[in-house]
Amino acid sequence: MSDRYQVFANSALGRMLIRNLGLPAPLSLDRFDASKPLVNGPVLLGAAPGSELVAPLSLVLKNIHAEAYAGAQDHVHRAAADAGLNLRMYNREDKGQKFKAFVFDATGIMNSEQLVELYNFFNPIARQLLNSGRVLVIGRTPELCSCTKHATAQRALEGLTRAIGKEFKKGMTSQVVYVAPGAENQIESSVRFFLSAKSAYVSAQVVRVSPSDIQLNIDWTKPLAGKTALVTGASRGIGEAIADVLARDGAHVVCLDIPAQEADLQRVAARIGGSVLGLDITSAEAPQKIVDHFKGKGLDIIVHNAGVTRDKTLANMTPQQWGLVLNINLSSEERINDALLANNVLNANGRVICVSSISGIAGNMGQTNYAVSKAGVIGMVQSMVPVLKEKGVTINAVAPGFIETAMTAAIPFAIREAGRRMNSMSQGGLPVDVAEAIAWYANPASAGLSGNVVRVCGQSLIGA
Repeated sequence: MSDRYQVFANSALGRMLIRNLGLPAPLSLDRFDASKPLVNGPVLLGAAPGSELVAPLSLVLKNIHAEAYAGAQDHVHRAAADAGLNLRMYNREDKGQKFKAFVFDATGIMNSEQLVELYNFFNPIARQLLNSGRVLVIGRTPELCSCTKHATAQRALEGLTRAIGKEFKKGMTSQVVYVAPGAENQIESSVRFFLSAKSAYVSAQVVRVSPSDIQLNIDWTKPLAGKTALVTGASRGIGEAIADVLARDGAHVVCLDIPAQEADLQRVAARIGGSVLGLDITSAEAPQKIVDHFKGKGLDIIVHNAGVTRDKTLANMTPQQWGLVLNINLSSEERINDALLANNVLNANGRVICVSSISGIAGNMGQTNYAVSKAGVIGMVQSMVPVLKEKGVTINAVAPGFIETAMTAAIPFAIREAGRRMNSMSQGGLPVDVAEAIAWYANPASAGLSGNVVRVCGQSLIGA
């Protein structure tokens, strides 16, 4: 459904009225275009004294052919040069220089007094970020810090990026990536994702990267080549977009939905060169049928996307409405996972990816059943990390906010407009935004990501 207000806001008359009246100004966001550079503009790299990740960050910037700059920080230039990246010198007096991304290594901030390094880096350049710009702060996982003051200072980074996400505006995004000791060589997939237009509607998020023994040579244009993915609820909306993006990245996608959606499933599968599995995931035989379908060849990626809503206040909700939502959105996923694990269907370096919701984080009026099911998905993701780690498999989730689909188009006008505007980008997201985050998790180079729940919500003010 078209967002008519956004279209008007980007017209000459609309821009004038919005500026004069102080109304929300939703810019058209940059989204991924394979014909453009991954980061379509200059990148400014900085680091606190004593920081440890300048070299691996520089290697990523080198790999993506970024036009990278740094200020007069000798330790940054030296570490970058050691990684094979020759940084251009940035003169802080040059206020006309604009950047597409700011990247700051904050791993050297050991106590609260040293948090002034954040101010020293960002304050002079705060107005020099281009539209749809990126801010990426790299830290150390607070829970793994060796002393309380280090942990305290690292946890403070989240306040910076969340506030920046609301202050800088212009369709920008801002994230923290916490890197555990020994995980320095696992950051590339996350740095690429958060600096690129693939993360257009992901902002103010916190990601934890853990060590992994998996080292791969990745074809970043087709990172999923040779992989097989199963996407539930793939006949339309977000599920269809997920199938599209995973196929774009090289996967063979098996599109699953209920038999009543067979025609749409066939349409999606034919367009992407995938295949079809018509199945009701709540049926007693569904887990075994999925196992049988993949037994022998194995499954690399499963995306639990299928879900339903049956909205009523708790006082007015029937047992059937409660049970249906919990069964489809949560219990069926548990049964399928159990069957896949019991039968060793998931291949090494496999991926289990779940679609939760901001309703599972913040709750929502009239959605107790849905909120319980989506909070349960988050619980499943976090509790299964050690179980799946033994099998060399990761599990993560996305939690979409207001995404423009047929379902949200049916929401009453006032509620729909509130959903669109109550985020830092003043607009709804697109199904492709959810799909891009799932493809990031699915990437073989994302072996250091497990147990993460990332909101795809434009930094929604609900539950923020």
